[in-house]
Amino acid sequence: MVAAVSQRSDLDLWRTFCFLCPMFHWRNVRQLICLFAAVCILTSRSLADEQDFQEEFLKREYSLAKPYRGLGFSSSSQWDLMGTAMVTPDHVRLTPDLQSRQGAVWSRIPFFLRDWELKVHFKIHGQAKKNLNGDGLAIWLTKDRMQNGPVFGNMNHFTGLGIFVDTYPNADKRYDRTQPGSQRAFPYISVMLGNGTLSYDHDYDGRPTELGGCTAMARNAIYDTFVLVRYSKHRLTLMVDVDGKQEWKDCADITGVRLPTGYFFGASSATGDLSDNHDIISMKLYELTVQRAAEEEEEEEVTIPSVDNTDQFQVEVEEEGMSGVQFFFTVLFSILGLGVLAVVGLMVYYRKESRRKRFY
Repeated sequence: MVAAVSQRSDLDLWRTFCFLCPMFHWRNVRQLICLFAAVCILTSRSLADEQDFQEEFLKREYSLAKPYRGLGFSSSSQWDLMGTAMVTPDHVRLTPDLQSRQGAVWSRIPFFLRDWELKVHFKIHGQAKKNLNGDGLAIWLTKDRMQNGPVFGNMNHFTGLGIFVDTYPNADKRYDRTQPGSQRAFPYISVMLGNGTLSYDHDYDGRPTELGGCTAMARNAIYDTFVLVRYSKHRLTLMVDVDGKQEWKDCADITGVRLPTGYFFGASSATGDLSDNHDIISMKLYELTVQRAAEEEEEEEVTIPSVDNTDQFQVEVEEEGMSGVQFFFTVLFSILGLGVLAVVGLMVYYRKESRRKRFY
């Protein structure tokens, strides 16, 4: 019915232009101009119809956007607030620019789509100077919801997917700066898959369990900042748009990812001795239409999050080596210790010898 109405309106537009532009009595140039204008109008209409068609894939029950209806403490709400999180006309502020705060927003509805795309519009800003701010925010798709904890305001040993926008470098001094890839510019966005036993290591900025990531200068940005997470056919793709060019840049691409259904979306943040404002402006979830082969439709149900070939993603964490001065004093005290033991041993030996000779 909609398609018929659309085609009829297009024909009406075409007849109107043909009536207004009597081509057969004009010169060729005027005829071409009129024809070009008609084509542009019809093409713009078809593009608008295509955009409206794509918007139908927006899953509003899993999305959070202005004016933030369905968010609060009523029984009909689709999202819950936790901790210091509060709603304003322009954003959901997870934590203010104050020390020792935790806040989160969590969806109440379990998520069962197999192929999806999540677009998050966020903002991190504050008064502190670079590297004197923290700690960042996280986007979640996890089995448990509404749990306070040390991982950007959520529980440790979580089960599910975590996307971390980390704004404070904890591990820079722990890595050899001559080793390729050891240094990072912050803010840094990383991906972690939790199975209920893995721990997020704040001291190393989550590197031991990181599956991928990239630098994204999202703090105090003068442009809108976005992160996009796409999951389809066991492939997890992470992209960012933080420099105002309105184009997505690749951040991480991980194959062999297996996520169960029935989990919950959320966003959380935490501040410690350092702080920032952490705001969620929108979280929009789209269902992807993907063609699958018969064998793909009959895949076994996933119960625990996992990733194939995990070893290729492991980051080796090396303990900080001893400096030259530390090595010198270690050797020196070792030699002195051995010397003291030798002197004590000789004294004991001669004392025993002297006692033995007195009995002869």
